Amino acid sequence: MAIDHSCVATQDYCVRNATVQLDDFDHRLLQLLQRDGSATLAALGDAVGLSPSAVQRRIARYRRHGLLRQVAVLDPAAFPGTTLAAVLVTMERDTLRLHSAFRARMRAAPEVQQCYAIAGEWDYLVLLVAGSVTHYREVAERLFVDEGNVKRYETRMVFDVVKHGLELPIGPSARKRTKRAVSPS
Repeated sequence: MAIDHSCVATQDYCVRNATVQLDDFDHRLLQLLQRDGSATLAALGDAVGLSPSAVQRRIARYRRHGLLRQVAVLDPAAFPGTTLAAVLVTMERDTLRLHSAFRARMRAAPEVQQCYAIAGEWDYLVLLVAGSVTHYREVAERLFVDEGNVKRYETRMVFDVVKHGLELPIGPSARKRTKRAVSPS
């Protein structure tokens, strides 16, 4: 009842962050979708034992609850001149204002593919893509020098992509497989 009288933004926040109950079908579907987002509803249904319409309803629920986004992942090797870089960043001072501004800048920069707050000597690991080394230098100056809240940054140019993936372990069966793979035989 109370949510009916709240603003739309609050409703969207509450709904998107609500805990979604996932069953074994959901776990298997999400694993398959991570591997191949272009699989047909029929192929997905056959793989998990559901009808295509049941698969479609579940996928709609994943999107509605913010579990699933659909994007195209391009191969950097297919675009000559693409420069990838991993950048380690240390902030000038540890204040909420400076970290919030840095994070907002990283989210807004189209060249930033991923950004992680990390533990240890460095504060952040930033994965960047640029059209050339010259373009990378321009981006680095804009993101890490011009704002004045970065104490130091170091760049590691990526020579070769060994593995590129964003697949997450899904469900209890994924955790069991991981534990078995790690434990000695």
